[in-house]
Parts: sequence; structure tokens; C-alpha cells
Amino acid sequence: QVQLVESGGGLVQPGGSLRLSCAASGSMSSINLMGWYRQAIGKQREFVATVSSSGSTNYADSVKGRFIISRDNAKNTVYLQMNSLEPEDTAAYYCCHQNFNGRRWFEYWGQGTQVTVSS
Repeated sequence: QVQLVESGGGLVQPGGSLRLSCAASGSMSSINLMGWYRQAIGKQREFVATVSSSGSTNYADSVKGRFIISRDNAKNTVYLQMNSLEPEDTAAYYCCHQNFNGRRWFEYWGQGTQVTVSS
């Protein structure tokens, strides 16, 4: 019911910046959570950041002070501004949208966008 389309990945040098976007289409719940997860080669998928429908944000310790998550409800889009990028940030980044229908939570995932940080 919800389709997520990601964009904004690419190749950047250490210390550079990128902004990821994730546009959602379809029905949207009043109570929802949108976030970003990443998976590097040979590692498990890990939490990066989330922003709730009320505007509350949460960040992984590894990205605090460097990444900023935000959302534009009019455009049904969530963003991840990534600053001071490090080689350790290299991974496939996935957008995730969680909807609460009054009884249960449902998860929807984007296709992923590659971020590579290298000199």
C-alpha cells in the first residue's frame, strides 16, 4: 500500500556531504515512523536515524552530530542530510516507513541507495 523511492546516493570524498531523499506514495497512517538503515558489505543492517509523525528524532551514536533526519509531510518525503562523511559510512542505505493502523505496525522498505565514501 505504501511505496518508497530513494535517491541521492553517490561517491563522495571523506569530509564531504550528501542528502538522501525517500518519497512515499500510497495511503499514510496518522501515526507513523520513517527512518534510515544501512548495510555495509559483510555487516548486518544497522539503524541510522528515525523521525516520527510528531517530529521526534532518534540517531545512532555513530552518526550523532553529523547526520540530520527531517521530513516534509506535504511531499510525503523524508530526508537524511549526511555531513562529515567517513569511509566507515560506506553502505547501502535503506528507507523504512512504519505505519500504525490502530492495532498493528506495518513496515515498508525502499530499494536502497549506495553511498560510497572514498578518496
